[in-house]
Order: sequence, then C-alpha cells, then structure tokens
Amino acid sequence: MYRFLLSRQWVVLTLLALVLIPVMVQLGFWQLHRHQDRVAHNELIAASLAAEPVPVTELTGVGRQPERDDLYRRVTATGAYDTGGEVVVRRRTAADDRSIGYFVLTPLVRADGSVLLVNRGWVPSGASQRTYPDVPPAPGGTVTVTGRLLPDETTDSTGITVRDGLPDRQVMLINSEQRAQALDRPVLGGFVELTATRPEPPAAQLAEQVPEPDHSGIGAHLAYAVQWWLFAAAVPVGWVVLLRREARDRRQQRATAAEARPGGDAPSGAPALAGSGSGQAD
Repeated sequence: MYRFLLSRQWVVLTLLALVLIPVMVQLGFWQLHRHQDRVAHNELIAASLAAEPVPVTELTGVGRQPERDDLYRRVTATGAYDTGGEVVVRRRTAADDRSIGYFVLTPLVRADGSVLLVNRGWVPSGASQRTYPDVPPAPGGTVTVTGRLLPDETTDSTGITVRDGLPDRQVMLINSEQRAQALDRPVLGGFVELTATRPEPPAAQLAEQVPEPDHSGIGAHLAYAVQWWLFAAAVPVGWVVLLRREARDRRQQRATAAEARPGGDAPSGAPALAGSGSGQAD
C-alpha cells in the first residue's frame, strides 16, 4: 500500500524532512542561548551600575584591560586633565541615537604619571568634519572623576573601519594602546564614560553626557526559539499529512481505474446488469 514511499520523490522528501528537523531544533537552541546571554548581560550591567564606585586601579592598570565582569562598573580617579592630549572620536551619536557628532576624549594624568582616558561626553559636528569641533574646556586643576569603566574599542568589537589621513586630533576608536603611543605616557587599559566630577564644573565646561546603557530589553530571541521548535514539530506532522493524502489519492485512482476497465467489478451497492442473473425470464 505504501510502496510509493520508495519512489524518488518520496525518498527526497523524507530525507529533506530528516535534515530539517535537527537543523530547526538546533536553531531554536541557538536563539535560546542568545536570549540567555542577553539576560545575563543585562543583569551584569544592572549590577555594575548599582555597585558603589571603586578606585579605577582596582579594576584596570597599565597594560591590563578591565575584565568582562566589570563592564560598566563605576570607578573613581583623581588627577589633572591634559588638554594638550585631548582628541575627539568621530561619528558618534548623541543620546537621541540620531545626531552624529564626536566624543571628547581627554587624558586624566594621575599623581603617579599614569593616564586614564576619560570620555567627557558628546558634542555636535561643526560646519565640516575636517575641522575640530567646538569642545567645552576641561576643568583645570586637580579633579576627581566618576564614570563607567569600559574596555578598549577595537575594529572587531565595534565594526568601525579605521581610516588613514584623519584630520589632526581626530580618532575613530577609543583605544588605550593607540593613545599611549600618541601621548608617550603609560595609559590604563580601557576608558571611563564620565558621569560626575568633583569639584563640579560650570555648565559651560560640560559636554552632553553619554547615557547609561539600555539593559531593559531582552529582544525576541526566546520567541524565535519557540518558533523554530514549532517549525521542527510541524515537519513530521506535515509529512504524515502528505503521506495519508497520497495514499488516499492512490486508492481513489485504483478504484476509478477498476471501474473504467471492461468487465470490471461493479461498485459496491450498484444494481446488477440485466440478463446477468440465472433463471430470469426471456
């Protein structure tokens, strides 16, 4: 009855179903793992932002990057800004995620001579991207800064392509190793997104602060995982539905062919042909 399963069409269909099921199951687990990673990442950020600030050297140092578990951890550092080593970081968005401008990156020279890179905030672009933008002056004298600690930016972590021939005092990435070469000073690994300064500077010396990272959304990865698993479950169901339909159609075709043959058996319940019964009157 089911010998048609050995036909080329059904062999290909069955093999395709056998391949699709584990692939879809695996894709579901991939989306589940992405969901779990996102939840863990959000919890890490929330814990870092809620923790009390610690001295920056507890979490980073010269030639040492912050650990992943310390991402966005609040830190403090004391020193004096080196405005001569200040640069702006190109093609960065404001808090509205639309306006393109620059981050202001200013070295903070600590008492031991080491430098902490401080992202003082965002400023809009000027009339031309080839010219240095208007930047609020950094506070003078000794200051204590508080900010969120981040690791160095790289082309891999940001997807930003570094180009040659940039205008003077403009960079594409915030990278402590690159700035150490340019400043000829020891630079602590990573950088800080400024959130507070003591003593508090006047408003004219403040750039637009970089907002806290969004750690509330979890995306649709869990829903995608469920969808893939539903697709995987639908494959064998669909295969069975097609199998039963094929078997039914073939039965109907055989019945129709039998009826069409001369001398074929009459369908069940049909009246007998005249003259076929014995003893019937002439």
